[in-house]
Amino acid sequence: MDHITICRCEEVTLEDIKNTAKKHQCTAREIKLRTRAGMGYCGGRTCRPAVDAVMEQVTGEKPGHDIPLKVQPPVRPVSLSTLRGKQDEK
Repeated sequence: MDHITICRCEEVTLEDIKNTAKKHQCTAREIKLRTRAGMGYCGGRTCRPAVDAVMEQVTGEKPGHDIPLKVQPPVRPVSLSTLRGKQDEK
C-alpha cells in the first residue's frame, strides 16, 4: 500500500511522505516542500484532497487554509495565441 502514488505530477508516493516525516520530524507544510507533493503541473487541483488526508494521518495536523501551498488558479484565462505572442489573423 505504501507504493501508491499520491501526487502523480511529482511522482510522490505514500512511502515518500512517511519516510520524510519520520526522517525530518517536520510539519505538513515542510513535508510538502521536501517532497513537492501537490506542487506539480496541476498545482494540487488533482491530488490536494489525498495529500491533505495523508498529511493529517502522518503528522496529525488538520489541513488549513493558512498553509500557502494551496490551489491557486490563474487570475484570468489566457488564450494560446496570446501566449504564443501572435495576434489572430483575420
